[in-house]
Amino acid sequence: MPGESMDMTQLRSQVREELAFSGFEHPNREADLLLSAILQRSLGDIELDHLMGRDLASEDINRVLRATRSRARREPLQHLAGTAPCYGYDFQVGPGVFVPRPETELLIDFGLNFLRGREWQASQQQADAPLVADLGAGSGAIAVSIAASLPDARVIAYEGSPFALPWLVRNIRSLAPQVRVEYGDWHERIHADSTRRFTAILSNPPYVPAGDIPADPEVRLFDPEMALYSGSDGLDDIRRIAQTAAQLLLPGGLVAVEHTESQGSAVREIFSEAGLIEASTERDLTDRDRFSWARYPALPA
Repeated sequence: MPGESMDMTQLRSQVREELAFSGFEHPNREADLLLSAILQRSLGDIELDHLMGRDLASEDINRVLRATRSRARREPLQHLAGTAPCYGYDFQVGPGVFVPRPETELLIDFGLNFLRGREWQASQQQADAPLVADLGAGSGAIAVSIAASLPDARVIAYEGSPFALPWLVRNIRSLAPQVRVEYGDWHERIHADSTRRFTAILSNPPYVPAGDIPADPEVRLFDPEMALYSGSDGLDDIRRIAQTAAQLLLPGGLVAVEHTESQGSAVREIFSEAGLIEASTERDLTDRDRFSWARYPALPA
């Protein structure tokens, strides 16, 4: 009961039992992750507290039990903790914003490697600071990571959701205040300035087919639909991104988007049909297609 005295062993046992009863496949692991996130202690500290029989303050016990009830309903742990890690940064997240996934770090790495190279500068015959767009920025994971890792880059984060926008602004203010935010339909906003040309356009867009229902309850129940679904085949936003890249990338510029493991071939075809070159798909550590990229043709030598 809330308010009663418990040590870590007793609390850990209760959390594990409640999560097991709610159907988690690995309740012990989930319980330890929850305790670590809510108490802001490492997994090693949680284990040590258990072995030492450490008593807990009633306030901490109540916070953990409240979080356990929410987690049992499949509310994402990141929502309960209030943050989600990505590329070494802690992003504030909660209802209304897509929680950044570890897989997005592969796209960020790829974009940074491209921007740090000199090939794009030679292709564009200029030495200006690169201009980068993050389309559908959500929490700002891509935009912030690029800007914080490459301070000379000019980064614009586009977001159309009024529910995600406060999270985006909060993260940019605390992690990369030099990032510019543009609110509204990204397609309209990015085309509003016909003179602006980008070195790179990056995105983790919605790519779930409208008729598919994600099996993961955390995704199905709590991720915003706007960040998930994109037409009957899940590729409507990627088609718009490809057309935008063909119109707004500088010569030699990069476009890269995440997608499902079964969409790589279709995305490469979309890029090629838009007039982009070198369309390729990169795989993750489990050897699954993770994101695809292409470039706008360089100027003749």
